[in-house]
Amino acid sequence: MIAAGSLRAALGQVASDYEAASGTTVETTFGPSGLMRQEIEGGANAHIFASANMAHPRTLEEAGRGGPVVLFARNRLCGLARPDLDVASDTLLDVMLSEGTRLGTSTPGADPSGDYAWELFGKAESLSTGAQMTLEEKAMQLTGGPDSESAPEGRNTYGWVMENDRADLFLTYCTNAVLAQREVPDLQIVQVPEALSVGADYGLMVFDDAPEAAWRFAFHILSPAGQAVLADYGFDAHGLPEE
Repeated sequence: MIAAGSLRAALGQVASDYEAASGTTVETTFGPSGLMRQEIEGGANAHIFASANMAHPRTLEEAGRGGPVVLFARNRLCGLARPDLDVASDTLLDVMLSEGTRLGTSTPGADPSGDYAWELFGKAESLSTGAQMTLEEKAMQLTGGPDSESAPEGRNTYGWVMENDRADLFLTYCTNAVLAQREVPDLQIVQVPEALSVGADYGLMVFDDAPEAAWRFAFHILSPAGQAVLADYGFDAHGLPEE
């Protein structure tokens, strides 16, 4: 299985639980969904692709690689702020626009988290003329790109970035923000106000040449047991109804 980096903790546990229950080994690779799609297109071996958006797996589906693509979880963006930054949900846009605020994001195109941040910047334009261009120009693309510096093994990328003072405020998935705060408890999690809120739809596909075991694991991800684990990690998970 090749999957979005934001799914590492949650799907890692789903895979471990499934291995224990079924005796089937699940090999996992996690990374930015856009880069993972490019690796698959370049010949990387994959039976299942779990993306942080619907577009990347649909591109592979349209190329005749497999499918159908199904929505299996939802996420949303939050702000992750250094401890002493004066910021709240209702002041988030003003703080992001402030000349003194170092704003971090992931890399659009390579990582859907960056694409969602740019979508948020577009929404900001309707609230403050010129905000979109200002935010796009000042945003530092610190993670998710082909040349992004990697966090040490075992560290949450966003907790590590913030702990090392790379940004004052970072836009990432709320699930990532929770994991970062577990590692660096002083970090603030700032809810994005409704007017700027951006939802993230996660897509799952199985490839045409995948063995039957891959289909069984994919259905486990969609099952009540798999979906419960995703929900425990903060995803909005629906999946299949319990029979």
